[in-house]
Amino acid sequence: MFENQPKGLYALALANTGERFGYYTMLAIFTLFMQAKFGWDEATAGQVNAIFLAAVYFLPLAGGYLSDKIGYGRCVTIGMFVMFLGYLGLAIPVENLETAKITMISGLAAVSIGTGLFKGNLQVLVGNLYDDPKYSARRDSAFSLFYMAINIGAMFAPSMAKWVTNQYLAQYNMVYDAANTDPEYLKVLAGGYGLCFGVACASLIMSAIIYFAFRGWFKHADVTAKQAQSSGDANVQELTPKQTKDRIIALLLVFFVVIFFWMAFHQNGSALTFFAKKYTNLTVEGPMRFGFNIFSLALVAVAVYTGFSAIQSKVRKTKAICSVATVALLGGAYALYSMMSNPTMAQPSDFQQFNPFFVVALTPFSMVLFDGLAKKGHEISAPTRIAWGMFVAALGFGVITLASTGLISPMDLGDKTQSILSPGWLISTYLTLTFAELLLSPMGISFVSKVAPPKYKGLMMGGWFVATAIGNYASMLPSMLWNKIPLMYNWAILIGLCLVSSLLMFSLLGKLKKMTA
Repeated sequence: MFENQPKGLYALALANTGERFGYYTMLAIFTLFMQAKFGWDEATAGQVNAIFLAAVYFLPLAGGYLSDKIGYGRCVTIGMFVMFLGYLGLAIPVENLETAKITMISGLAAVSIGTGLFKGNLQVLVGNLYDDPKYSARRDSAFSLFYMAINIGAMFAPSMAKWVTNQYLAQYNMVYDAANTDPEYLKVLAGGYGLCFGVACASLIMSAIIYFAFRGWFKHADVTAKQAQSSGDANVQELTPKQTKDRIIALLLVFFVVIFFWMAFHQNGSALTFFAKKYTNLTVEGPMRFGFNIFSLALVAVAVYTGFSAIQSKVRKTKAICSVATVALLGGAYALYSMMSNPTMAQPSDFQQFNPFFVVALTPFSMVLFDGLAKKGHEISAPTRIAWGMFVAALGFGVITLASTGLISPMDLGDKTQSILSPGWLISTYLTLTFAELLLSPMGISFVSKVAPPKYKGLMMGGWFVATAIGNYASMLPSMLWNKIPLMYNWAILIGLCLVSSLLMFSLLGKLKKMTA
């Protein structure tokens, strides 16, 4: 799994892990922060969240265009600095609400611009490592590992946000209460959420330290097509104008389809969080508590990797060590679970840790499955996986639709809660959506890095994120309809979009294969 990969992959992946940890710590509480700080309803908070997500993923297009001119590494460095300023601005407490809104918008703008310079160009550096024929066959597995590293950061983020918030509330002898609308309580809660932006500052500093400390491992990949051609690099692929045009068109078709996936998928910070807050029983009892101990989940995730190492290793001593480690890790996970209070109190943001946990834990299974099929001559192309990913996403929202049967509509519920559903419904939804994500997202990024014309690598990687941005902006639709239509209608819209885009992708497979040959 980890064999025959350039060491630059691990440096870039770890740098991204730290940055994503801060980003998702902020994102876990962002809509809840706006509701507590400004008193906004789900529609307003969801719309601001969607605009921010759209900006974060749209600006890599500009970052990609710029990096093709001045270099990928230079853009990554500038991006980290600008992001830091943005998070720092968000972390500063401001009492006056109008001033606070201006400060928040300014901070969000800086985070968006910095991410636009950082995110896509870091992934171009990863892709460039695999232009070397020595590593080219490992490209798909590399992006699966890179994507897994992103989700390690995302996995711990909600628990960090919860811990920081609870520590702050405890200073005022308060505990989290989803139904509490007292102004003094909301003021303190907003202050606790604000500290989570400071966590993003600290994690970004760690990312920068990793990036610069190990830059020598990937410095050779920080070369644009123009620079490579002038140096006579034999690995630079020459394309005819027609090939260049066909590849760009093929990528644009893929970008169009994945818009609808991201529109549906990015309900974790809005509609699915609102669902957790309004309808899910946050008093968790019995074995279900295991999922709400992030350290137990982390040990299980590590145990998956030591287990695979025990199976795959050809050295008897390594097999034995990994086997013992796997048993110890699982035992540790159970011990931590057994020490939890019964029942234990969860928060709406806690559910956002399940998707990244599932990504980290299931990535080895995904890699083994698809690598095994490839070795048997049954390799499944990235566009095919994307098509199936859209179909599985529809199934994920089918789960939450079943859960919504018979629930009071949000427009009739008002400020009240109907906390009757088992957390298992949301966990199952996140599990199914993770299956879809593993089929679509890492393979989509790998596909872009492989197919993009060399002189437009940064721009095309930015195009992938533009598709994500449009989907993120459109993700506000369920929030806007939250208090206007029954829950099941909301989920039905997302199911329909996923199914239609899946069918469209399947219909394009033959054409895409010819255009990228």
